[in-house]
Amino acid sequence: MIRSHNCGELKLADLNKKVILAGWVQKIRNKGFLIWIDLRDRYGITQLIFDEKRSSKKLFEKAQNISREFVIQINGQVIERESKNSNINTGCIEVLVSSLEILNPSNTPPFTIEDNSDGGDELRMKYRYLDIRRNKIKEKLIFRHKVSMEVRNYLSNKGFIDIETPYLIKSTPEGARDFIVPSRMNPGEFFALPQSPQTFKQLLMVGGIDRYFQIVKCFRDEDLRADRQPEFTQIDCEMSFVTQEDILNEFENLISHLIKKINNYKLGKFPRITYDEAISLYGTDKPDIRFQMKFGDITEKAKGNGFNIFDSSESIIGFSIENGAKFSRKDIDYWIEWVKKPQIGAKGIVWVKYNNDKTLKSSVDKFYSNDILLKWIKIIGAKPGDLLFILSGEKEKTQKQLGELRLNIAEKIGLRDPKVFAPLWVTDFPLLKFDSESKSFHAMHHPFTSPKKEDIQLLTKNPEKVRANSYDLVLNGNEIGGGSIRIHDSKLQKEIFKILALSDNEATEQFGFLTNAFKYGAPPHGGIAFGLDRLVAILDGDEIIRDYIAFPKNNSGKDTMINSPSQIKKNQLDDLGIKINNM
Repeated sequence: MIRSHNCGELKLADLNKKVILAGWVQKIRNKGFLIWIDLRDRYGITQLIFDEKRSSKKLFEKAQNISREFVIQINGQVIERESKNSNINTGCIEVLVSSLEILNPSNTPPFTIEDNSDGGDELRMKYRYLDIRRNKIKEKLIFRHKVSMEVRNYLSNKGFIDIETPYLIKSTPEGARDFIVPSRMNPGEFFALPQSPQTFKQLLMVGGIDRYFQIVKCFRDEDLRADRQPEFTQIDCEMSFVTQEDILNEFENLISHLIKKINNYKLGKFPRITYDEAISLYGTDKPDIRFQMKFGDITEKAKGNGFNIFDSSESIIGFSIENGAKFSRKDIDYWIEWVKKPQIGAKGIVWVKYNNDKTLKSSVDKFYSNDILLKWIKIIGAKPGDLLFILSGEKEKTQKQLGELRLNIAEKIGLRDPKVFAPLWVTDFPLLKFDSESKSFHAMHHPFTSPKKEDIQLLTKNPEKVRANSYDLVLNGNEIGGGSIRIHDSKLQKEIFKILALSDNEATEQFGFLTNAFKYGAPPHGGIAFGLDRLVAILDGDEIIRDYIAFPKNNSGKDTMINSPSQIKKNQLDDLGIKINNM
């Protein structure tokens, strides 16, 4: 037996027990005649004691040669600690060691294995196996497991069947770049790693599996951010014989269940807004509604008063900051400069203070009377004590800039509480988007999303006006899931391919297997996929997903621990029939 107990379970009730423990040496304190060692495993820390009087000379000398992160096994007796430690579960006891075996020595770690490590991100990524020993990372991985199991159990109890779909599939244009895998047995031909199991889950619906789910790895060769990885995990779901309403209700219940179970936070009915409403009210299709600060369009009430910046603008919009009238000029100047940053690109802010005594002060008093300012206040919905921030310019760009400003202010003044959860559904996305460079339409979601019935007639007349039967679930300003009702009619699917500038031959080559399947009695179906990494992070009060992945990639898409991606040998390339020009 390597151990009789773990390092987190011994209590006063275990006094005088003979125990065997094993783990890593966390900390050593040597007082000359007494040696204390904190022994750590996944479950916690137990203090070991070596006493010059009570321990043999050989054992005491052996303990003196122990260093941090050594893997050791000890036999000993549980005794009561004189100086108790309320910060750990085992803080009332310690183990008087009777025998010690070094199972494996350790080099000095490149950073301290503590909650607050002295190692930077890149260093800890290189030695990720050491980083995982830290409570901070270990607990995040355990938290991820807990969420995954809740999802799996919930969906299984709702009649969903967990089915694996292939990882080696056909390369198809689904938005991001595919990761390509050459086939040795079929020279000159390639597999792709799935960006999602989209077509396969639709084929499962054709196959009569009316409720499918999978917690599945997906791969996208795209630029990385803090909340994005080249390989990520989805909670992938599909249902047959359902409407959009059925899907929204089903998965609203799932998220409510998770947040109640994991965070003990009860949610009511999720609000719903359309894509157009989200953009006009918040400047983004993933609004954070933990706070208000909705936009008001004052274009009509702001033009024609000699203020050239407004008079020459397509759109003039603003929002109010509750109790913002108390902000100093220094505070206001900070945000005026902030919006001028290249990544935001605004020229400045017009501000209006609506003081508690209902007096008004603005940066444009020279051009606008109090009567006009009060009209702005009414449109934006400000109250006495509020501060109005207003931007102007081209409509779409101004909405986006104001949306960024809204989030920055909310962050600065503490309105984005990670312990508060505010979900909402965003629906009725555009089905198609015109790309001015390629002079062609692209699917906003994917080419299998169905248009709204009432908009089908617009497909040939005005494709940009067609709304999709699609929906995103947004939580605290993050898109955590998205899906749609799918096309199940082969004729309509072909029409969409045609609008997307796919010839009949191209459509058949890329998606013929799916459209052929539709000819054999495809049921109405739809689904949704949640980003598990992001969902877990948000539920844990974080927005950075990397720490919730056991072995993540860095911001360059590399695994510095195993040095991947890396070059392969020439004979391997020869087997694949591949020649690299610079080799």
